Amino acid sequence: MTDVVLGALALLVGLLLCFRGSGAMRVLLALWGAFVGFGLGAGLVAALTDQGYLETVTGWLVAIVLAVLLAALAYVFFAVAVVLAFASMGFVLGRTVAAALGADEPWVLTVVGLAGGVLLGLLAVVTNLPELVLIVVSAFAGASVAVAGLLLVLDRFDVDDVTAARVPLADQPVWYVGQLVLAVVGIVVQLRHTRRRRLGSVRRSWAAADR
Repeated sequence: MTDVVLGALALLVGLLLCFRGSGAMRVLLALWGAFVGFGLGAGLVAALTDQGYLETVTGWLVAIVLAVLLAALAYVFFAVAVVLAFASMGFVLGRTVAAALGADEPWVLTVVGLAGGVLLGLLAVVTNLPELVLIVVSAFAGASVAVAGLLLVLDRFDVDDVTAARVPLADQPVWYVGQLVLAVVGIVVQLRHTRRRRLGSVRRSWAAADR
């Protein structure tokens, strides 16, 4: 049941990020912050206590607290929102690309994911990112999360596979094609949402997102 619930949440967050990553940026980045915080809290407790993912009350409590904390910080502070969003999406994209290229060792997937997270996080800090970058990154990251959530719902793999960085899709390229198609559709949809105004910077989109 936990896998199905988390899979449904991941599917929802992934689709929202994929199709509305820039259109409602401030709210969605707060939602993404909650998603990241929940996963981080649950993963930390599981690793420190050697218990299963969300198998203890402590795991749920820490996950919820971190979810609320990161969501609030992401909603209020631009720097936190952008660094959190791009670093975490970079991690997702890095792992996805590495898995698609045939990597199956958990440490390789994690290292590549961390490299992607650091790269995009630094990019967000040192540059005035154009909104188009946000659209592309959010579409691809959202598609990856949405497909992972769908696979959890369909019981194709479980949460322990995700937290251990095991990606059992190397022999099923159709799922990677599905991610790519979904991401492209997400980019098109987001661009259609923004066609009535000129694309600006990520900072301007964040400030205007909840007006």
